[in-house]
Amino acid sequence: MTGARGGRATGRRRPAAPRRVGAPRSSQRSSSSRSSGSERRTRTSDRTRPAREPRIGRRARVAIVAAVVASAVFLGVSWFGPIWAVDTVDVTGNAAVDRQEIVTTLAVAEGTPLPRVDTDAAATRVAGIPKVASVRVQRVYPSTVRVTVRERVPVVFFDAPDGTHLMDAEGVDFAVEPPPPGVVRLVAASPSYGNLETRAALDVLAVLPPPLRSQVVQIDAPTISNVSLTLVDGRVVVWGSSEDGEYKASIALPLLTQPGRTYDVSSPDLPTVR
Repeated sequence: MTGARGGRATGRRRPAAPRRVGAPRSSQRSSSSRSSGSERRTRTSDRTRPAREPRIGRRARVAIVAAVVASAVFLGVSWFGPIWAVDTVDVTGNAAVDRQEIVTTLAVAEGTPLPRVDTDAAATRVAGIPKVASVRVQRVYPSTVRVTVRERVPVVFFDAPDGTHLMDAEGVDFAVEPPPPGVVRLVAASPSYGNLETRAALDVLAVLPPPLRSQVVQIDAPTISNVSLTLVDGRVVVWGSSEDGEYKASIALPLLTQPGRTYDVSSPDLPTVR
């Protein structure tokens, strides 16, 4: 009986403990460790990054300030100092205008810092010389002011109570002096810049081919439609108006090979010789 009881007692089985779902403790600990390490790295990088950025910012600011100061000092010394002081004025292109007149009119004092030279104002002053048609003033570092001039070239001259006036191709009366060889005498009622008869005469001279132009000693323009040329041998070419100038010039040269004293090309389709 006892054995039977004992058999029943030993025959009972205890219920199995329920199995926990989830990762093993070792895995949880490992995951926690990784998480903690990542957080520590993040916190560390967060602590170190702000420390580097201000250092770079300060260096950049110092470099910018140093560059600005250096530039200001350089500009100040250049503007007020003697580093680039003017010691030479180079004049080119002048023949009729004396160099000293150009330098005096330029009015740039020796020793002036080159950056302070007002080239536009200096050029305007030199352009006021009557014989100067155009001028360019340049700074040439370290210490030179270069002046390049283009002088007026006389094309015609006319007589006036105060003497002989020279006029260029644009009709500018720029000098009272004896005319150079080859300059044509202009005969008009009121020779001047903007005068229509003067303009017509200059337009005619501008289209003459060199073989004909070299023979002209006088051009008469009593009206804009009655221009005539007197040649060196006394013959006269009646030109008429300045219209069809090139066409008239192409007819005048062959016509002058014929004997005569007056050659009329005012109507170029019907030229005549008398």
